[in-house]
Amino acid sequence: MKKDRQFRRFLDPEVAARLSRMDIKARLVVEGFVAGLHKSPYPGFSVEFAEHRQYMPGDPLRHVDWKVYAKSDKFYVKEYEEETNLRAYLLLDASGSMRYGSGSVTKFLYAAQLAAALSYLMLRQRDSVGLVLFDRKVRRFLAPRASGVHLHRILRELEGAEPSEETDTANALRRLTERIRRRGLVILLSDLMDDPDRVMTALRYFRHKKHEVVVFHILDPKEVRFDFAREARFEDLESDDRLLAQPWRIQREYVREVEKWRDRYRRECGEHRIDYNFIETSTPYDTALYAYLAKRARLG
Repeated sequence: MKKDRQFRRFLDPEVAARLSRMDIKARLVVEGFVAGLHKSPYPGFSVEFAEHRQYMPGDPLRHVDWKVYAKSDKFYVKEYEEETNLRAYLLLDASGSMRYGSGSVTKFLYAAQLAAALSYLMLRQRDSVGLVLFDRKVRRFLAPRASGVHLHRILRELEGAEPSEETDTANALRRLTERIRRRGLVILLSDLMDDPDRVMTALRYFRHKKHEVVVFHILDPKEVRFDFAREARFEDLESDDRLLAQPWRIQREYVREVEKWRDRYRRECGEHRIDYNFIETSTPYDTALYAYLAKRARLG
């Protein structure tokens, strides 16, 4: 029952059904295969032991570990993980600024829903996927797996996660470049509210290490258009600084600066073959994901 609640909060079953008809494409070369449509497992791929779990009625008896039974008098089965042609890492920004939401959905919840949908899609393809939560540092690192129960592990991590501390995206990404050694697909879900110079330096280093990098730049519509109707007190979610302002007096300049900021990320990502995708949280996450997958399919 709890697993069902987790599934429905972060991945609507109707969305999952539609995703099951779609695939992710990777355009660049990653470890062990040439870019193309990932439809693993390929014939001849080997499997390796992943973990034990308690025997459940209906499990094939051939998977029972009889040595463990002899020692514990309990039935456990072996789970195996297939070698796959793609290893993906979902890097989810859990810093304080991600708590903001002018409507019913915060940036963090939106990013978590996207992460759940991407996880479902890649695991369905038998690709391995991992989850990383970060703020100033790496808070949680769930290593990539392709086993059948891994989606529920990811959903459980998302269920228990809350945005917390100040942002240091660049520092967290730099540490991850040292930890993620096997080349693969790195997907960043963040509002990118940090020093662009340092963030781009870290992203370029992922590319230097031959990872394919995808960025989902997630912002609330109010952060883009600043169309507040009343005088308001604005609070920094990370530093608790406050500013009383009349939004209509600064809206034009604010929007101009945000557009320049976004354009910089878009331009520099393009220069370094980083797939940049801007999304507002007013767009349903499944709609945004379908548009992204359609774009990748066109680019081939």
